Amino acid sequence: MKIIVCIKQVPDTTEVEINPETNTLIREGVESIINPFDTYAIEEGVRLKEKYGGEVIVLSMGPPQVEEALKDALSVGADEAYLLSDRAFAGADTLATAYTLAAGIRKLGGADIILAGKQAIDGDTGQVGPGIAVNLNIPHITNVRKIEVQGKRVTVERLLEHGYVRLKTKLPMLATVVKEINEPRRAALRSKLKAKNRESTVWKKDDRDVDDQRLGLTGSPTWVKKIFAPPKGGAGKIFTGETEEMVSTLIGELEKDGIDFIRIKEKNTDGAD
Repeated sequence: MKIIVCIKQVPDTTEVEINPETNTLIREGVESIINPFDTYAIEEGVRLKEKYGGEVIVLSMGPPQVEEALKDALSVGADEAYLLSDRAFAGADTLATAYTLAAGIRKLGGADIILAGKQAIDGDTGQVGPGIAVNLNIPHITNVRKIEVQGKRVTVERLLEHGYVRLKTKLPMLATVVKEINEPRRAALRSKLKAKNRESTVWKKDDRDVDDQRLGLTGSPTWVKKIFAPPKGGAGKIFTGETEEMVSTLIGELEKDGIDFIRIKEKNTDGAD
């Protein structure tokens, strides 16, 4: 079985800064990590390999420093790593990113199962995984918490707000996974040292058959027009006293702000108001 796991390197902090001219993240000087949801995808890929046989390939798009994230994936059981890195890919939105990754997967000869985290913590769109599947014209299932393979078919459990649903589809397919699917393993020291000396295969734009108009900023129909912090709200009010008194005071304050209430009188047991 051939498994490709798409991963992304993201800033390891919530205190990110924005370039006011380009409206993009300032990544210089900020430590980066594998997108947390993608670590579950890597782990699931390795577990599927251990159970059904085959190989696990990790694929990412980004600047040269993403190789560090790929080395981390190799240290926990991935067999090969590929990086799509070219200035032509810069500024890509989710549509252009999905197109670029799909082109990389085609160059790899496709896969039986493609895995990705359900979303990236820096964008939170959850669009790239399904976008890859659309470009490859294969089925996809999101928010997967369990995967079972039966020959050329696969059964998954898709997490819902209250429970889950079991779905079946055929291979090849793409699944985006949630953290409930497994517990990512820690790399052994020997594995870390071995992965440190391995190099990822780096592909440029010209290494694949792609449409230049669908890459990077040029191929991105969406862009960030403006980024700003929402205005801080005013100080709240605290009401004290008996419950009925506090409710009455609260309603009075809301009515002052133009919110109308329908007051219903409670009837006595004899039917009188």
